[in-house]
Amino acid sequence: MPAPDSHLLLWILGFTLVGAFLSMAAGGAYLLLPAHWREKTVAHLISLATGTLLAVSFMDLLPEALEHAGDAAGHQIFATVLVGILVFFLLEKTLIWRHAHQVDSHGHAHHHHGMRNAGALVMVGDTFHNFLDGVLLTATFVADPALGVVTGMAIIAHEIPQEVGDFAIMLEGGYSRWQTFGLNAVSSLAMVGGALLAWWQLPLLTGHLGYVLAFTAASFIYIAIADLIPSLHQGVTPRETFAQIFWMATGVLFVMAVHHFEG
Repeated sequence: MPAPDSHLLLWILGFTLVGAFLSMAAGGAYLLLPAHWREKTVAHLISLATGTLLAVSFMDLLPEALEHAGDAAGHQIFATVLVGILVFFLLEKTLIWRHAHQVDSHGHAHHHHGMRNAGALVMVGDTFHNFLDGVLLTATFVADPALGVVTGMAIIAHEIPQEVGDFAIMLEGGYSRWQTFGLNAVSSLAMVGGALLAWWQLPLLTGHLGYVLAFTAASFIYIAIADLIPSLHQGVTPRETFAQIFWMATGVLFVMAVHHFEG
């Protein structure tokens, strides 16, 4: 592969930094809302995050993983998803053991405890996802600068609502506003790291990209199914259920729109 034009690196870094800035600005604006407004919107944002995570996993990450790995390696991709789900199960078990004092006398974990685990896992998964966004952005710019611009716009478009959803999940899990902002800032900058590493090691990273995408999808599926959806079962009235379905569907439709725009 010929060496890519070094001017592309400026475009790549520009998109990663703009994406990180806009997503953090949206999350910071959410943190500045009065507490009672955040309490009213947290269930909606968790529902939106659930729909977004599942849609990104099944409509974006897994199809991309299969495309990169090839049809012959399809079973290996799904095996990677299975392994990833088990890894995140063990990771959450570790978190539960570390915070065993938060379990009540009947042996049931508190809602707050479960959401704190979700917040920690979201940070792990989202950091990995941001890193991958940087890798993919570099790969698309090197392949075709026009495609890189479209991909960069799509990444920014889906990162902003996802970031706000992450903020809501972490606040609900007991993280302070400063902890939430700081951890998400570090997570957002992982996109820059992924872009730079891919620039210097593009053949190596793209050679294993299908499996990395599959593992990322596993993290998002686990977070949505094991942590976020159980927390939404706290709201059982028809009005709450309708709102949850509406915001989940909104997240799915948003990812579909971005996917269509990318295409």
